[in-house]
Amino acid sequence: MAVGGDVDYERTGTGYGAQRRPDPVLAARIRRALGPVRTVLNVGAGTGSYEPQDRHVLAIEPSAVMRAQRRPDAGLAIEGFAEALPLDDDSVDAAMAVATVHQWRDLAKGLAELRRVARGPVVVAAFDGSVLSQWWLNDYAPELLAAEQKRYPEIAAIVRGLGGQVSVETVPIAADCPDGITEAFYARPERLLDPAVRRAQSSWGFVGPDVEPRFVAALSADLASGAWDARYGHWRKMATYDGSRRLIVSRP
Repeated sequence: MAVGGDVDYERTGTGYGAQRRPDPVLAARIRRALGPVRTVLNVGAGTGSYEPQDRHVLAIEPSAVMRAQRRPDAGLAIEGFAEALPLDDDSVDAAMAVATVHQWRDLAKGLAELRRVARGPVVVAAFDGSVLSQWWLNDYAPELLAAEQKRYPEIAAIVRGLGGQVSVETVPIAADCPDGITEAFYARPERLLDPAVRRAQSSWGFVGPDVEPRFVAALSADLASGAWDARYGHWRKMATYDGSRRLIVSRP
C-alpha cells in the first residue's frame, strides 16, 4: 500500500533527492509568495528541496525514506499527512506544499488543513494537466502524460479548496532546470533515457509494463538516426518553456 498517498516512496524513493534538486526559478517564486514570514510549515515535504533556509521550517512527510534524504541542517521533519496536520489553528505564519497535492488521498481536506493552520499565505506548487499533451513527449509516451493528467487535480479545484484571495501564475521551466520533472528535459531528450531520471518521476509507475521499454527504444532510435532533431530540434533552442507548472497562492 502507498504510504500517505498514491506512491510508495518507501519502495521507490531511494535516490530521489539526487534527481529532484531545487530549481532556482521556482524557489525564488515561492520565497516571494511567502513574504517576510518567520515560521513555515512544509506539507508533503519530500526531501525538503524548496524550504527557505532563513526561516523556521517544520516539515510534514509520511515517508521515512524521503525524510532521510533531507540535508543535515534542515528543519525538523515529522511523520504526518496533509489531511490531519498535528498543529493548532493559526499556529504558523505560512504553509507551503510543492509537487505533492496530486498524491493526497483527500485534496479538499488537505487544502482546508493548510488554510486552517496558517495565519498568512498558503503557497502551493502544482501542475496543470490540461496542457501536458502540448509537448513532444506526447508523441512517444502518451500513456505517461495521460496517467499524469488523471492524477493532477484541476487548478480550479485547488483554488476553491484554499479559498481567500487566490492568485495563479505559470512558472517557466528553464532548459537546464535541475528539478527532474518530465518537462525539465524538454530540451534535453537524452536525459530521459537515464533510468535514474525516470525512477524519480512517479508517473512511470502508473503505466503498463510495456510503455517504458517501448519509449526508451523509440526515443533512442530517433536520437541516433537524427529523426528526433529533424522533427523537434527547435525545442533545444528554447531557453524556457511555459509548461504545466503553476504557483497558487492563497492569502486570508
